[in-house]
Amino acid sequence: MKQSGFSELEYAVKKKKTRKEKFLEEMDEILPWKMLVGLVKRYYPKAGNGRRPMDPEAMLRIYFMQQWYGLSDPGMEDGLYDSMAMRQFSGLGLDEIPDESTILRFRHLLERQNLTEKIFRKTEKYLSERNLILSEGTIVDATIVSAPSSTKNRDKKRDPEMKQTKKGHQWHFGMKVHVGTDEQGRAHSVAVTDAGVHDSQVMDELLHGDETVVYGDKAYAGRERQERLESQGTNWRVNRKARRGKKLNCADRSFNTKSNRTRARVEHIFGVVKHLWGYRKVRYRGLAKNAAQIFTLLSLANYYLARKQLVAT
Repeated sequence: MKQSGFSELEYAVKKKKTRKEKFLEEMDEILPWKMLVGLVKRYYPKAGNGRRPMDPEAMLRIYFMQQWYGLSDPGMEDGLYDSMAMRQFSGLGLDEIPDESTILRFRHLLERQNLTEKIFRKTEKYLSERNLILSEGTIVDATIVSAPSSTKNRDKKRDPEMKQTKKGHQWHFGMKVHVGTDEQGRAHSVAVTDAGVHDSQVMDELLHGDETVVYGDKAYAGRERQERLESQGTNWRVNRKARRGKKLNCADRSFNTKSNRTRARVEHIFGVVKHLWGYRKVRYRGLAKNAAQIFTLLSLANYYLARKQLVAT
């Protein structure tokens, strides 16, 4: 057992817990570490004749903190040195902190083996088995994540995998995150595309097939898909849109208002990722690396949205 230093002892008896400590303690309690670490261990380097690899659970915990606090690899290394709360969450002492290259290699391992998507699938199953993601209804929506539009970089050009789109009267350059959530706003399906892909093109990927009702904004309106789903017994609650040059009648406005009471819950998961954790711009070039991060962010957001029920179980 490692002896505590003076700083650790001082920290243990301080009077007030910070918001960071409370958040990390809560997430430590609700996350199913055995299941999550088990996914990573299958692909993690084994101890051999060379340098002993870091503990995979500690590395996964560090990776999750990067997502919550929007830290780069060097920023995460610095954070572990600066923050006792982060070191406690990782389970590491000051003499065990991985350098930024080790943190980078772990992230690349997750990306290369599609482990973040596997974590998302496992998370969806884990919460569904506890009735914390329900299958009766699906809300579909998409959000734009901006990418740098400047060409003042090494390649002298914008990321070729990102595209621009017009929303309202404003142009946006970047990618789109498409999600299908249950009626509580917890994600069960994800697709990542460039921003130029229309929302309706991805809708079928966001449906699991067992829905009794589907919600969406008017971007998803389409007669052919509506008739197909209604013929399967699915209640179509996608917002109605007016014909060109005409306004919605009273019945259609009332239909949209009632649907929006449920449809608006999809914003909960976007709110957690974009506003609580500050993910408003892509961190990497290319869709693949950014998609890997999106799967992680949405997995963690699902746990966060279900945290009260998970603590109670």
